[in-house]
Amino acid sequence: MAYPSSGWLIVALLLVSCSGDDDDNGDSGATPDISCALPEEAALEDVSSPDHVVGDGSPESCTSAEVAMAVAQGGVITFDCGPDPIVIELEETLKVFNDTGPRIVLDGGGKVTLSGQEQRRILYMNTCDEAQHWTTPHCDNQDHPALTVQRMTFVDGNASAEEDGGGAIFARGGRLKVLDSVFTGNTCAPVGPDVGGGAVRAFDQFEDRPLYVVGSTFEGNVCSNGGALSSIGVSYSVFDSVFSNNEAIGNGANPAQPGTPGGGSGGAIYNDGNTFTLALCDVTITDNTANEGGGAIFFVSNDRSGTLVIRDSELSQNPSGQFETEGYPGIFVLASGDPIVSNSTIE
Repeated sequence: MAYPSSGWLIVALLLVSCSGDDDDNGDSGATPDISCALPEEAALEDVSSPDHVVGDGSPESCTSAEVAMAVAQGGVITFDCGPDPIVIELEETLKVFNDTGPRIVLDGGGKVTLSGQEQRRILYMNTCDEAQHWTTPHCDNQDHPALTVQRMTFVDGNASAEEDGGGAIFARGGRLKVLDSVFTGNTCAPVGPDVGGGAVRAFDQFEDRPLYVVGSTFEGNVCSNGGALSSIGVSYSVFDSVFSNNEAIGNGANPAQPGTPGGGSGGAIYNDGNTFTLALCDVTITDNTANEGGGAIFFVSNDRSGTLVIRDSELSQNPSGQFETEGYPGIFVLASGDPIVSNSTIE
């Protein structure tokens, strides 16, 4: 998405700061209007009565084809691959069909790793993709599928050849929740002003409701923008999660500066759009990097209606290569006002 013609990069450069005063990053004086209490809808899904079980108790029975078939059928999906942790190397991207829910749950029980083998995106959901079956005349705002991935590990997903990013997960429409999961070594296109989400890329969540990320870890994911998370117009509510060593490796920012391919912002998280919220509660973001702006977070609300909330969190050692907002090391933010910060460290 291009930014307003007023030239956000000029504003950014005026706000550049190499370090911040800790006193500026305590309680902002405002009363945060977003609670750190975990909403009921962000809790783990009940999988005691699954619709599909991948495997028959042996590791050999848990194949790429079996997982792909289960995801295509939808419903609640669990795994029975034996007592030990298992890595399932995917031969194809797992694709959600929009008419198989409305509730779809992929639960690995903390023992299942899905690998894209550095060759392909791992999981794809798109309500506006005709190939995945259109189910409403308003695909950009429908309540299904409601997809939850929980107690899973996603490694070596690769969406470098895809236009929109999302090395591990791409989700457009419906709802997505990410619970108690791990994302490591996932990638998307290395350059470009409008591609992002080494791990997760999201668009068009139903009624602009938040995408919940709870109890999850993102480490060593890479993309042009948003090494771990990326979105346009989507609110993220992130609880009890860790982001480390994720990278935004593009060059030239957005819009791409002359002679550059663009990108390079939001080492851990990249959010763009108009009215949306990024809320962090009990989150650690450390050692992430961005070639351009926001080593930890790049948050731009084009019409200045969006809100960034940081509570009970630690953000440290997230270098921004070119620009960040004064007083907020590792963050570049254009929003409705200053970030709402309480009981947090930003350094």
